[in-house]
Amino acid sequence: MENWTNAKLCDVANLILGAILFLSPWLFKFDAGTVSTNAHIVGLAMAILAIAALAAFAVWEEWLNLIVGCWALVSPWVLGFQGMTTATTVHVVIGIAVAVLAAIELWVMSQHPPRLTTHS
Repeated sequence: MENWTNAKLCDVANLILGAILFLSPWLFKFDAGTVSTNAHIVGLAMAILAIAALAAFAVWEEWLNLIVGCWALVSPWVLGFQGMTTATTVHVVIGIAVAVLAAIELWVMSQHPPRLTTHS
């Protein structure tokens, strides 16, 4: 039961981080264009994955969270956020947080695999 609770807390944290990234162009006054579009798409993906995980747990969701978190982390350099230190910082910090949370959940699941049946 404890692993389930920890997983749910990680998923709620991912939902909050996704919402912050989605809203960050307005909160931090990013320029319109590639930077804000990336924040909207990645933030929405994070939030949808978190909601999916809260509704029905699946290992694939954690792998996708790891990928999305890594994308948020590297996207400022891949997409060229030159001169946009706030946008870069927001993407990097949220990307690291989501990737670390996903990695922790994947590690915990590898140590304590979820049961497929309800029998003891």
